[in-house]
Amino acid sequence: MAIEQVQNLPQQYVTDLGVDYGKQLAGLTSIPLDTARLAPQVAAQDPLQTQSYNLAGSGVGAYQPYLTQQAAYSGPQAYQGFASPYQQDVIDATLSEFDKQTQAGLTGIGQKAAMSGNLGGGREGVMRANYMSDQDANRALIQSKLLQQGFNQANLNAQTAFNQQGQLGQNIQDFQTADINQLGRLGGLQQAQSQAVLDAQREANRLEAFEPYERLGTYGSGVASLFSGNAPFGNQSTVTPNPTPLQTALGTASVLSGIFGGRQPGRIEQQYQNRVI
Repeated sequence: MAIEQVQNLPQQYVTDLGVDYGKQLAGLTSIPLDTARLAPQVAAQDPLQTQSYNLAGSGVGAYQPYLTQQAAYSGPQAYQGFASPYQQDVIDATLSEFDKQTQAGLTGIGQKAAMSGNLGGGREGVMRANYMSDQDANRALIQSKLLQQGFNQANLNAQTAFNQQGQLGQNIQDFQTADINQLGRLGGLQQAQSQAVLDAQREANRLEAFEPYERLGTYGSGVASLFSGNAPFGNQSTVTPNPTPLQTALGTASVLSGIFGGRQPGRIEQQYQNRVI
């Protein structure tokens, strides 16, 4: 009795595609990737950032000269450098005029004494003494006020200079800090742009490097789908092998049984099917 074997074989073009895919896969994966083109890169420091860094370094302690000068405008002697050179002239002129008026007052006392008949007497002397005492006190008070006014003005000028010098140093430091920050921000923008260019180039290199793999992957997926879905499209072939001795003996016995009209045992049939997908 014959044994029937049924095999579902893929179309020849599907088999050819699988062989071709295997060859391409082996060839592609045998070529090492240039990983240097895919390595991350960091954009270099922008020239403006370098300038900002250098300016910050050179600016450390740049305010010191202003602090030193400011210190000269402080202390109990600071006013002396701001005293008006004409102050003494003003004092001398004022006291000279005062002395003239004092002399005129003495003359008036003498005239009064003469008119009263006391010229050269003790009463005139007392009047002169009292008058001069008052005038001396007034003269000292005027001189003191003039000196105090000069001191106050000189001290105010010293304080103004002290404040101005401190403000000047602070302004220079603020301006320098603003320049450093502005240069840093602009340099940072430029560095970010450079970094974006490097990242874009790296991504382009990655796409270029992996494009054959992605293309081959798509190709392989298509081939795999053809293999997995080939049953409806495959060729069905039937192979009938030669009967074995056992099958021949069983067949002979059946024939003899029919010839002699004896009991006919049930027909013995054996069928093997082997489906290969």
